[in-house]
Amino acid sequence: MNVIGNMKTGEIAARAKFSLRGPEEGFDPRITAHRGDLADIALAGRMFAPHYAEPMPMRCSAPKAMIRKQGGKNHEAVSELLHGEDFQLLDVVGDWAWGYCEHDGYVGYLPVHALQHQHKTPQPTHLISARAALIFIEPDIKSGVMKRLPMGAKLACGKPSECGSFLKTGKGYVHIRHVQEIGAKRVFDGRNNTVAFAEQLVGAPYLWGGRSGDGLDCSGLVQIILGLTGTKVPRDTDQQLKVVGSEIPDEEDLKRGDFVFFPDHVGIMADSDRIIHASTYWMQVCVEPLADVIARFANDTAQPVLARKRLG
Repeated sequence: MNVIGNMKTGEIAARAKFSLRGPEEGFDPRITAHRGDLADIALAGRMFAPHYAEPMPMRCSAPKAMIRKQGGKNHEAVSELLHGEDFQLLDVVGDWAWGYCEHDGYVGYLPVHALQHQHKTPQPTHLISARAALIFIEPDIKSGVMKRLPMGAKLACGKPSECGSFLKTGKGYVHIRHVQEIGAKRVFDGRNNTVAFAEQLVGAPYLWGGRSGDGLDCSGLVQIILGLTGTKVPRDTDQQLKVVGSEIPDEEDLKRGDFVFFPDHVGIMADSDRIIHASTYWMQVCVEPLADVIARFANDTAQPVLARKRLG
């Protein structure tokens, strides 16, 4: 099935005629919805494609869904969409949907069964702020469990239960200590919130393309913990390097919450000497001396540290 043939907006877009208003722009394929046969209608007039499609707003209904470069479970993973996050659908080929994530524009394929139309799902009000949360059948820790949602997942919650410890969701109940309102600031005894979220993920397995408490890579860790504190950043390390924080002067010591960027890698300082990062060396999120990480990178590059950044 091709989405263009099944959406009125897509049909209109397909019939419309566009012309380039100058040389075709260079583009980053990670965040530009353009294939050889199809492109996002927002690119019309800027980039050539035989067909353009208007996105169909969808929402992730699975606990999480891996996004891949091509449609097929054996293709390389590039990112991950979490429950309640939005996806702009441009095409469906077999069991695979093609489009881009609403929160960071990342383009790729994911299983179509992981998506539902936005208008068929309630608008999320809360997100999972613990490493993971269980959705119980009843507002009781002794009741059965319907599903497990990872950190960063979004869900629509109603009023607190009679006992006050649970919030009702569309399907079951979630404990109030595992969620926070979207846009709210969670406080950890006055400590740096960003690092506190990262500390909850220590021990989570390294997963290329992952960005949840069930498995994540280095930039996925940074994106998810900053998102929990209300700061939206791009998906990949090189993109984050350009926008996260401001440079720390060379003569100034690092402190808790600072970010250190390496070639194709990033981590957040737990204190002045130790860094939290999703490490391929240890294959998990770990805390270790910054000096050890620098020494490993020094074996392969003359400039192990590309930047030291601090949030305003």
